[in-house]
Amino acid sequence: MKLFIGGLSWDTTEESMRTAFEEYGEVVEARVITDRDTGRSRGFGFLTFANREDAQKAIEQMNGQALDGREIRVDEAKERAPRGGGGGGGGGGDRW
Repeated sequence: MKLFIGGLSWDTTEESMRTAFEEYGEVVEARVITDRDTGRSRGFGFLTFANREDAQKAIEQMNGQALDGREIRVDEAKERAPRGGGGGGGGGGDRW
């Protein structure tokens, strides 16, 4: 089960996030999302637990708790809606 972790400190790393959550069960993957231009954390990340029960326990225990000095939000990750391609914008037509 994949969890969304929001409100992360700029100092939180994938390793520190993994360590904070491992007491609730086996963490398969930990990812802090970074800005592609600056490499700086965007303030959120995702954790994948090996099983649903451990993930639910982590949500109950960690949601609203402090991690690296910031209160975090922990929720089940939702699939992102597909993005439309190509952005419309433009062209044609007369301007009045």
